[in-house]
Amino acid sequence: MRYIVLLTLWAATSAGAEVPAAITDADYGPVSMDEARLGRLLFYDPILSGNRNISCATCHHPRFATSDGLSLGLGEGGIGLGPERKPDPANLPEQRIPRNAPALFNLGAHEFTVMFHDGRIEVDPSRPSGLRTPLEDEMVAGFASILSAQTMFPVLSPDEMAGHYQENDVSTAVREGIITPPGGAWDILSKRVAAIPAYRDMFSAAYPEIAGGRPVGFTDISNAIAAFVAFEWRSDNSPFDVMQRGGGTLAPEAQAGMDLFFGKAACSGCHSGKFQTDHGFHAMGEPQLGPGKAERFERHSRDVGRMRVTNRPEDAFAFRTPSLRNVTATGPWGHAGAWSDLAAFLHHHADPSVGLSGYDRALALLPAIDLAKSDWAILDAPDEVHAIEAAAPPGRPLSQVEVRQLIAFLDSLRDRAAIDGRLGVPEAVPSGLPVER
Repeated sequence: MRYIVLLTLWAATSAGAEVPAAITDADYGPVSMDEARLGRLLFYDPILSGNRNISCATCHHPRFATSDGLSLGLGEGGIGLGPERKPDPANLPEQRIPRNAPALFNLGAHEFTVMFHDGRIEVDPSRPSGLRTPLEDEMVAGFASILSAQTMFPVLSPDEMAGHYQENDVSTAVREGIITPPGGAWDILSKRVAAIPAYRDMFSAAYPEIAGGRPVGFTDISNAIAAFVAFEWRSDNSPFDVMQRGGGTLAPEAQAGMDLFFGKAACSGCHSGKFQTDHGFHAMGEPQLGPGKAERFERHSRDVGRMRVTNRPEDAFAFRTPSLRNVTATGPWGHAGAWSDLAAFLHHHADPSVGLSGYDRALALLPAIDLAKSDWAILDAPDEVHAIEAAAPPGRPLSQVEVRQLIAFLDSLRDRAAIDGRLGVPEAVPSGLPVER
């Protein structure tokens, strides 16, 4: 068996590859199953949204490989699930969610220390909370991990989970900037959850301090959800992983794609390491659609990516390198979900310097909705398009055969058990609210 592994890795290395070592248990943090089982219910429970109508699973559902199957999602003001989600005529969305919903695989691994497309949450030991986040000095301590902190920011977004201004107590607190103190958005949600006896009992079982009388805090909720995500969507048993551990070889087309990936196509320059990401930020000339990352009072639809966090011009239009685990199942692709066709995405991604003139807008999956901002405001503005194109590096065009081979290799990173999840979608949640299935 060891001979097969060595022979396979030699074949890849002979093509100029640098193949990472196999994933092991040591790459992940420990998970408490009491926390994970509690987090599972919270993840699927709409009680954490301002209007009690949206759960974490609305935008991160296993039916869509922990994303939502849309280019840009609809949170508040939407009804339905996945590509069938549409505006609610009785409560229309104010805008689409500005960026594509990222997949949740392997976020419990130690090396994931930066979150979101622009990296606005990062591990930072110099800060009291251990994290750098948009809340700055208001950020509270108690999050067990960066994954825990990341899971809880969507509840503060009016377009994702909080609700439109003045619609409910949570959205009102967010509007007034009251987040972390007593009476703030997080406190309101914590008390909602703690008022349900079944949840209170589960928190007492998971956290001895709560059993001893400490009130349920918002970090307890987020820590439980993080434990669930880390356990449910650990992904390390794909055909590629099996090969790495000596359990077989890849099909010839996938092996050819692997040679390309780690060799002359240079994909592994950014998609490096065990999870195929350098956790860095790169400007790749991606089409910008939707409302962009603008404040409500701003009229533009621009999204400058990492620059919005660092204020450094050299970071303009750079976005975090995503992990490629289960990537063939997680489309549409790109920070704005501009590509519903993986082959078309790879052709552009390999050589972004060719520009955006050939982008087919039919590749975007956007439910029809009448919005104040056009979905195409940036792509209709030549100066904006030029700025995106100017930031992109030259690349190497791929042939049709090479794209097909790369997709075969990427499909070897698919772990069906991880996509389906280990605990699965619950039949019901303690709040009694509907579970999206």
